[in-house]
Amino acid sequence: MRFGLARMSPLIRAFTILLLALPFVLLGAVLLGTNQLAIPALAVVSLHSWVWLRFRPNVFVVHPQVLEIVWPLKRREMRRQDITGIRIISARSLRKEIGWGIRIGAGGLWGAFGWLWTKKRGIVQMYVSRTDRFVWIECLGGRPWLITPDKPEEFIHALSNGRTDV
Repeated sequence: MRFGLARMSPLIRAFTILLLALPFVLLGAVLLGTNQLAIPALAVVSLHSWVWLRFRPNVFVVHPQVLEIVWPLKRREMRRQDITGIRIISARSLRKEIGWGIRIGAGGLWGAFGWLWTKKRGIVQMYVSRTDRFVWIECLGGRPWLITPDKPEEFIHALSNGRTDV
């Protein structure tokens, strides 16, 4: 089963719109004669492309043996037998569980992607496009994952295969 990254929450959508306007503003200034903004404009376009191609996953695919996470330029697999727990977690419960954290990666443009260094749990793999209805995945011998797939209840059911022990 395939589950896309969830639609952006209003706050993340607002940040994304703002950040997507930036290269157009810079390129417009370059076209109007402010040539010193050409390199910053190119840098912003490059960063936006990098976030889209390498940081923001497109889809989470539940296969019989693995959970596959697919980006435009890479793929990663997590063995289903290594998943020790999976649940939906609210923003409030998440704060209680992890304490404060610092994002390491991309944030604001289409979501937050990369690592989340947390006071209580250390590094968490994070691929979120919403500010609520997170899916928390515990992994045997690995970092926990925090993701926001579309249809989180169906995702959890597909991944747990109806098991009650995950």
